Amino acid sequence: MNTTEINASPAPALTIGFDLDMTLADGRPGIKAVLDMVAAETGVAIDSDLAITRVGPPIEEELANWFPADEVDAAADRYRALFPQYGAPVGELLPGALEAIAAVHRHGGRTIVVTGKFEPNARLNLAALGIKVDDVFGSVFADRKGAVLREQGASVYVGDHLGDITGARAGGALAVTVATGPFTADQLREAGADVVLKDLAEFPGWLDAHLAG
Repeated sequence: MNTTEINASPAPALTIGFDLDMTLADGRPGIKAVLDMVAAETGVAIDSDLAITRVGPPIEEELANWFPADEVDAAADRYRALFPQYGAPVGELLPGALEAIAAVHRHGGRTIVVTGKFEPNARLNLAALGIKVDDVFGSVFADRKGAVLREQGASVYVGDHLGDITGARAGGALAVTVATGPFTADQLREAGADVVLKDLAEFPGWLDAHLAG
């Protein structure tokens, strides 16, 4: 019997992580609607048009721009409570989103979403848009995404934000970015992305070449 075969360990399963907002989906209309509701309820002026240009970090970071520090948590709780009905059903798939997920599964891989969004609300968003992934991890951003990616054994993380590059680096994953969010392709390259794609429509071809190489 071949001892090489006896001692060989199975290759680790391919796991690829994806960001949610502005990577897989444009959730800005729902986010804006819920921010406007929080503003109306609390009487605090929120420039929701400005806020949705900064989608990515957990909602507490955005609300801290508008509320006193001791009111941010309560405002975030109210935002999360309103989101399932008024935010989660609103949004649209970004180009290539379903095809990108299918490409990973076609290679026998596992897909995970790692997002700054509250996990139950992220799951509702994904379900409303028909995006089927293997697991979801929420309320993490930048380095904290890295901890999840490392724990899950992800070799690639796909996002649109500079914080997604940070997260990929922290998790030991290849930083693949799409220029569908607030940063241009040049900005993503300058921030150290390993790969910059126009959008997820380019991802299946890139993945085929990456795995073949």
